[in-house]
Amino acid sequence: MEKTALTGIDGLDDVLCGGFTRRHVFLLEGSPGTGKTTIALQFLKQGADQGERCLYITLSETEEELRETAASHNMQLPDGIEIFELVPPESLLDADQQQSLLYSSDLELGEATKLIFEAFERLRPSRVVLDSLSEIRLLAQSSLRYRRQILALKHYFSKTGATVLLLDDMTSESMDKTVHSVVHGVVHLEQLAPDYGSERRRLRIIKYRGRAFRGGYHDFTIKTGGVAVFPRLRAIEHRSNFEREAVGSGITRLDELLGGGIERGSSTLLIGPAGTGKSLFALQFVNAAVERGEKAAIFIFDEELGLLFARTKALGLDIERLRDDGAVHIEQLDAAELSPGEFAQRVRDRVAGFDAKTVVIDSINGYQASMPEENALILHMHELLQYLNRQGTNTFLTVAQHGLVGDMKSPVDVTYLADTVILLRYFESLGKVKRAVSVIKKRTGMHEDTIRELRISHEGLTLGEPLAGFQGILRGVPTFVGDGQAKSGILDNGGDHS
Repeated sequence: MEKTALTGIDGLDDVLCGGFTRRHVFLLEGSPGTGKTTIALQFLKQGADQGERCLYITLSETEEELRETAASHNMQLPDGIEIFELVPPESLLDADQQQSLLYSSDLELGEATKLIFEAFERLRPSRVVLDSLSEIRLLAQSSLRYRRQILALKHYFSKTGATVLLLDDMTSESMDKTVHSVVHGVVHLEQLAPDYGSERRRLRIIKYRGRAFRGGYHDFTIKTGGVAVFPRLRAIEHRSNFEREAVGSGITRLDELLGGGIERGSSTLLIGPAGTGKSLFALQFVNAAVERGEKAAIFIFDEELGLLFARTKALGLDIERLRDDGAVHIEQLDAAELSPGEFAQRVRDRVAGFDAKTVVIDSINGYQASMPEENALILHMHELLQYLNRQGTNTFLTVAQHGLVGDMKSPVDVTYLADTVILLRYFESLGKVKRAVSVIKKRTGMHEDTIRELRISHEGLTLGEPLAGFQGILRGVPTFVGDGQAKSGILDNGGDHS
């Protein structure tokens, strides 16, 4: 038998670095509704599927309620799991027969302990769940008797060689840490309610004696099928070897603006006001990647997919066809329903399982909506971008700035995280609204320091010649300071389709 008992939840086993050490007692704590029972059932099912005998001792729920919980997750409890429903003797439910001179808790606690030991001796299981400690705490009535009872349970189970999971719903008024000092490890579950959107759940390993584990908070969800845990991403653990080379966009003048393209394994930030073509820029690189025989993954926060497909098809990019051909994975996300940990896991799955070499996140504004704090967003983005870069993946992020012209501000500054920053702007010219594009940062080589006019038509993106002789284009109202030839470059319909 292996030294560790897997929980049956891949993400939790990853956080625990292999599961629960056998022959020890662990505490799973969390307020009601955080998923303790579901995790406990998955833990026992994993053992039963491996041929182990398992025992679920319940003091708070009936056997019928537990089986209904399992059925709600389409979980068939194997024959190897026995549910022992510990109910008080009938005499204790009869007010006329209750003790008056002797505290009833003295009888109840001793009787409950005796029944627990009898059930264990009868089955001799390898895995045990005791649900819940709050009932034992009530029976003990004092912290001293409660600690003695927990120690007695621990010493008994340690001699039997069973792996035990104690559940605690943390309903006591005082934050009693008695069990923390006694058990071998503690898993703490939390449920958070944002101002808008579904609840968020996360867990943390508070203690694990003699064992390394993944510290910090890890997001998890409860869905049909059970609990899914998303371990916190640590980019330093994921390295790969790939050839760093320049990859193009398929548009000659854009590649010239970028100094020959972008480097493989780098991140590019497209920043500008709404409607300047940020998404189209990113999708142009997706199309170029597919033409090179690579796959791409697109994560959309802000736009409905049907509208995106129709809009891009009219501009010469048939993203829907690329999806249907299996070259592109595209996913529409709801920021109100998605935790940052789950999103990072989805991106990782597409890179590892789908072999996506280009990833588009459109937009950071939508991603930010799923974050509780801006500081947390920066840390999440840093780890995610570092991970993608180390996999040789090209990442494209879009950020919509507030305003249309003039001094615009971004909701969050991630420019220092990206390797390349492309700036898009509106400007006014003789009563017409036009677009300009420039590269303001590129870590991996030289790039043009010019500003080019950008046109969007049914043929896609078109870049013009550098706008020489003008000042103030990025402010939105340019002033002509050059000769007539330069001025004509901004007023005509020039520019090629390369």
